[in-house]
Amino acid sequence: MRYRQGPVRSHPAPPPMPIPKRVPMKKLATLITTALLLATPAYAIVGGGTPQADGVARAVVTIVGSRGNFCTGTLVAPKLVLTVAHCVQPGADYKIVDRGTDGQPQLLNVRTVAIHPNFNMQAMQAHRATADLALLQLEIPLKGKSTVPVGAPNIPIQVGSRFVIAGIGVTVRGDGKSGGATRVAGLVATGQPGTLQIRLVDPVTNGVRDGIGACTGDSGGPVFEDKPTGAVLVGVISWSTGPNGAAGCGGLTGVTPLTLYRDWIVQTARSWGATL
Repeated sequence: MRYRQGPVRSHPAPPPMPIPKRVPMKKLATLITTALLLATPAYAIVGGGTPQADGVARAVVTIVGSRGNFCTGTLVAPKLVLTVAHCVQPGADYKIVDRGTDGQPQLLNVRTVAIHPNFNMQAMQAHRATADLALLQLEIPLKGKSTVPVGAPNIPIQVGSRFVIAGIGVTVRGDGKSGGATRVAGLVATGQPGTLQIRLVDPVTNGVRDGIGACTGDSGGPVFEDKPTGAVLVGVISWSTGPNGAAGCGGLTGVTPLTLYRDWIVQTARSWGATL
């Protein structure tokens, strides 16, 4: 697998994070396949997300790494997956999990990973705005899935604006077997939404008590906005909190909007011979 930065140039990247002991990909494949087959999703993207196999869910894919992590991605072209930078850091191998027409999971190779050169791991971990984006090029086209258009949210974004998120993460924090199914949920913008970051909450709980929100495994998942032509991909899930900003899930869902980064995505895809 090759790593590269996209056509945009910027300040040097931050020092790499410590790399845990790597897990052999063959062993990882067995573990992931078993986990996905045994997964029994309970009730959420945490808090009440709806399982879905059609519509926007047909563009959602699972990304697994040799460090044992798993994340969500979105198919934006037959061989291109958009996700977040913090999920595909150098020092590990990554594959896409695809369920074939027979429902059995298969592992597909990732040829190249491009991480946005402005990404800063420390900023993301502190829930500050950063270019938390990456593009994955697959070795072969992903069949049986749908691609979605890459857009940008309507500006200015108003508090209360509605967005739809999707992900394959856990429905119960700490319970890996509760993940694996694509789930969607409608959330609304809160705080001071803009082109650098959008914070979403469950409109019922408003982030002050447990509600619907992203959790482990949903990082990189798509954030959609309904437009006259249909659902458009306008951001990716970067982080989450528990109620009242505590650690965990079910409070805030932090989103990296694509407004400032769409050109980088398009240019990187073009450099690989793909068009969006």
